[in-house]
Amino acid sequence: MTDPETLRQLMPPRMAPEAPVDWAPVVESWGTEFPPDYRAFMEVWGPGAIDNFFQVQVPEPKADEPTSPFGGMLVETLTAEDAWANFPKEPELEGTQPRLIAWGSDAAADIVCWDASGDDPAAWPVLVYHRGKGIWRRHDCGMVEFLVRVLRAEFPACPLSDLSLWGRHPALFLSESEEERLLEQGLDPWAQ
Repeated sequence: MTDPETLRQLMPPRMAPEAPVDWAPVVESWGTEFPPDYRAFMEVWGPGAIDNFFQVQVPEPKADEPTSPFGGMLVETLTAEDAWANFPKEPELEGTQPRLIAWGSDAAADIVCWDASGDDPAAWPVLVYHRGKGIWRRHDCGMVEFLVRVLRAEFPACPLSDLSLWGRHPALFLSESEEERLLEQGLDPWAQ
């Protein structure tokens, strides 16, 4: 099975995103295409949260002001750049200067990015700032494979500071719009 198919089994989509992503301004402002698995994720799930723990960031244009009420890709990327400059890296990353684009974050203050230095977005590795250990680590996989491996507990150790998603399936994903709709109805979105 392909990773998107596997992810559908581990985290079944509840509803399609309300509106498709307008990729043209996102691509133009960041100066690069985005990985095909991330684009496919946005078509099926959209931006939102996994088990009220892990936030998949809105693919927003790189601008002066973020568009997401949850922080979004721009704010998390700026935070990641600061963390890269100020915290240790595993030895293979020391002395490198990756182009960071943050696509995820979690309630434990971990930041999950791509190293967008390469020309092929499909080959961008995932870099994780593990807040609990205060170190950056590289994972040679894409976004969807990373999520699948976390939900199946397939890394040698959990790459995140908290075990909330480690080996957890099925996981509950709520898009930002679905979570907001449930809150407006006076419902706890995560008590489903």
